[in-house]
Amino acid sequence: MNWIAGGALLMAAAIAAGAFGAHGLKNRLDAYSMSVYEKAVFYHFVNALGILIVALLARVQAITPAGQARVAWLLFIGIVVFSGSLYTLAISGVRILGAITPVGGLAFIAGWILLAYEAWKR
Repeated sequence: MNWIAGGALLMAAAIAAGAFGAHGLKNRLDAYSMSVYEKAVFYHFVNALGILIVALLARVQAITPAGQARVAWLLFIGIVVFSGSLYTLAISGVRILGAITPVGGLAFIAGWILLAYEAWKR
């Protein structure tokens, strides 16, 4: 997979989600739901940027291509599960979705720890 392109598209999606929240949802969500939505955007943005950084690290051979793929997939899964569940929770109000959010958080943590390992062994 081309993780530079994927990371760039995820960054664009994070910015679009943030703009949608700021302009389209500001009068529709209560303060709690808006804070949940903003947290989803923040983690989406940071980890999409992480995917871009990981792709660039692979290009300069600071990590292996296989390591890049493993780290990028974990960060991507984290974005989908963590941010996705929070986006859905904030908009729908279905609180049970918060139960899967930690799985995405664990994917983020695993991705960043794996990046440290990949850089260390290189």
